Amino acid sequence: MRVSSAERGSIVTALGNCEIFEGLTRRELTRVSPLFEFIKFRSGEYIFMEGDPSDWLYIVTEKRIKIVKNTQSGKEVLLEIKSPGEMFCCTTVLDNKPYPESAQAKGAASVVRISRKNFLTLIGAFPVIKVGIARYLTHKLIDAYDMLKNISMEIVERRIASTLLKLSEKVGIDNEGYRKIDFALTRQEVADMVGTTIETSIRTMSKFEKMGIIKSTRKDILVNTEGLRKFLHS
Repeated sequence: MRVSSAERGSIVTALGNCEIFEGLTRRELTRVSPLFEFIKFRSGEYIFMEGDPSDWLYIVTEKRIKIVKNTQSGKEVLLEIKSPGEMFCCTTVLDNKPYPESAQAKGAASVVRISRKNFLTLIGAFPVIKVGIARYLTHKLIDAYDMLKNISMEIVERRIASTLLKLSEKVGIDNEGYRKIDFALTRQEVADMVGTTIETSIRTMSKFEKMGIIKSTRKDILVNTEGLRKFLHS
């Protein structure tokens, strides 16, 4: 596949921002970049579907990628949002098992990807990548533990507050004393992320607005981070 110099630069930048490649120098990243492909997706387009063979490892370069899963009833549930520099499906690719979730572009997004075969070759050539993978898996385990703890021990209001705070810290933009979550997020998606109903999500968000710890419009959610922290510590 023919790659432009701009796309090659985007690949190198994406690798440099990705946790598992932190141990490689800029020269090494440039040298291995031909193993990666640069791909653009339209908003709403699927990168892969649940059950597809895990032939590729992906890293976000622009916009966001939604990781979603279908329930037995056919409902699509949002699991997480991936931002530029973040990879997805790493463990699945290493296990060589079908993708357990689907990935969908949220906005006109772009990614870089590497085939499973080339990824394993890369790990063999640069053992330092194994350290990055171990660090990544540790963070994933901690996140999973925190999520299970929140679901089992925290009331819904605190789960929603914790999720909004985390998103504002991860993808927030300063906006007149608030942190604007830098993508459209519906009440249903908030409900899906914390494991509750849309009615509870709407009611809780309305309460937070009255308390002044969030502001929201049809498309945007702005978070008073200090207010949310005080709520969570109260």
